[in-house]
Amino acid sequence: MDQKPRQFHSFETAVDALLNTLGPVIRVAAPLGLGKPNQLINLLYNRVKDLPDRRLEIYTALSLDIPSPQSDLERRFLSPFLDRHFGPDYPVFEYLKDRRHGELPGNVRIHEFYFQAGQALHADSAQQDYVSLNYTHVASYLVECNIEVVLQLVACRQTDQGPRYSLSCNPDLTLDVIDQYRKAEKKILLLGVVHPELPFLGTDAEVGPDYFDMIVEDPRQHRKLFALPRTPVDWTDHLIGFLASHLLEDDGTLQIGIGSLSEALVYSACLRHQKGADYEVLSEKFWQHRRHARELHLYRTPFEKGLYGTSEMVMDGFMNLRKAGILKRQVQEPVSKQKRYLHGAFFLGSSELYKWLRHLEGEEFDGLNMTRVSIVNDLYDGNELALRRQRRKARFFNTCMNVTLLGSAASDTLESGTVVSGVGGQYNFVAMAHELEGAHSVLMLRSTRQHKGRRHSNILWSHGQLTIPRHLRDIVITEYGIAYLRGKTDEEVIKELLNIADSEFQESLKIKAQKEGKLRSDYQIPEWARHNTPAELLKQAREAGFDRLFPPFAFGSDFTLDEELLALALGELRQAQEESLGKLLALLKKGFKTDPLEYQDCLKRMELNRPRGLREWLFQKLVLGALEQSKGRITSAFSAEPR
Repeated sequence: MDQKPRQFHSFETAVDALLNTLGPVIRVAAPLGLGKPNQLINLLYNRVKDLPDRRLEIYTALSLDIPSPQSDLERRFLSPFLDRHFGPDYPVFEYLKDRRHGELPGNVRIHEFYFQAGQALHADSAQQDYVSLNYTHVASYLVECNIEVVLQLVACRQTDQGPRYSLSCNPDLTLDVIDQYRKAEKKILLLGVVHPELPFLGTDAEVGPDYFDMIVEDPRQHRKLFALPRTPVDWTDHLIGFLASHLLEDDGTLQIGIGSLSEALVYSACLRHQKGADYEVLSEKFWQHRRHARELHLYRTPFEKGLYGTSEMVMDGFMNLRKAGILKRQVQEPVSKQKRYLHGAFFLGSSELYKWLRHLEGEEFDGLNMTRVSIVNDLYDGNELALRRQRRKARFFNTCMNVTLLGSAASDTLESGTVVSGVGGQYNFVAMAHELEGAHSVLMLRSTRQHKGRRHSNILWSHGQLTIPRHLRDIVITEYGIAYLRGKTDEEVIKELLNIADSEFQESLKIKAQKEGKLRSDYQIPEWARHNTPAELLKQAREAGFDRLFPPFAFGSDFTLDEELLALALGELRQAQEESLGKLLALLKKGFKTDPLEYQDCLKRMELNRPRGLREWLFQKLVLGALEQSKGRITSAFSAEPR
């Protein structure tokens, strides 16, 4: 690399330089998630589309996209919010638009190893060009693919010695890729695009100007970072998170991913720490109706020594744990001896997270080390013994779609082979849990799902597309309880999982296991586990007092108060549509009985306060019915109806 990078003040001149420097086949890598320079990538993509003698191959993951309304009601709700949240001119990836419509040009291929969940379900080219990889294997794969250039958003800070740069949200693969290229004595260009709002983070993420070949500072850079909207957490997810929070051991280590289950876990951990008496009562009353394996240790006391975080993804949960005084256990770096409360490989979250990161100072700033994924997701480097000491009492929490009765899990791919998301680092952390003394892998999932008006069990006999093999089985949580699988026989594993399955499916699952000779023919599911229904569980939770302490927007939201209520109502309406015509008609009937004046502000927000024509009039009644149905949920997630 040159000592001084070439400076560009427009995306156009930077793309010109790339096209003039690189050959007919342009192989580009861009970071997972937030660290992609959208505007530069769009310009390069559009230029190559019009150059039939050139080819473009983009290697990346998690191409973030703005939600697309799927109905007129969704459009009325989402369009104003999306304009406000992302900005009216947010630069959506052009290749995503084309891929979604099956219009990717023949001279462009997009290889991703992780999708935004559900984004590529109906995109054939995305499914065909998906690469299934552990996160820790991606850097070596990119070297084998002969990547020529890395395009990355960076933060910049001026100092007395000149500019300093931060890989900020994505040191994860860049540090490893550049090191491996240097080791192999292969040439690669690193182009950094300065984003004025990207948090400048130090430690391993901070580099000098000489780290780059090209730096782009274009005043037209879109100022808003892609921020995930904070969405509601329902009562089922809250229960799963509550159960998971019992597994956190004080003075231990934590890894969590993204999504409502992780948010629910963090909320319950904060409840345990800050409202210990309430937490104890809830726990005692919940376990009056449940049982768990004697090998399973549950923890209910506040975090005196605190937790240390080591997680491929830094998300809002870690910010909230830090603010709550839980994320406070510090470890020492093996070489620098600096103290850290959190190691992460990439960050992605809400605008509140980005604001928090931008304003870190002193020990708060120094204690967060954004670093390479090979350190965070693995143990095997020169400091392995130090990493093992750091990661004591580790709990690695991940979500999955399905668990089989023999303890394997499907987390990223449907039975058909269609990829929903990707492996990411899940396998890494599950395997690591079996390598570290006192560690556990915890897989969380809802016991059922709705599809085409029918309920389906997420606990199955078998699944053809596994992410986690059964020999790595450990702990599984549904809303009905915790199954401890590590070191158990196949029959014992089946019994544990039957106990946390929905009762609608327990008998058929049991019969299948017996038919296959894995379960004694006279086995009976215990009486306490035979009442695993949403109605019974919700009744027990309300009697225990859950309805007083679990709001749907656990850590606030990006919506106005009216939008919060509408978000819950539209969720209610969507569920009714998926379940049955009868549920939809029930909402319509409720809407006829509801006074529009009671929800006038919400109706104005949806442009339904003065309906024009029969269609809008029916829409108004449906929305009114859903608003009335969900109004109690604005303060309590447990005010919902069982499904």
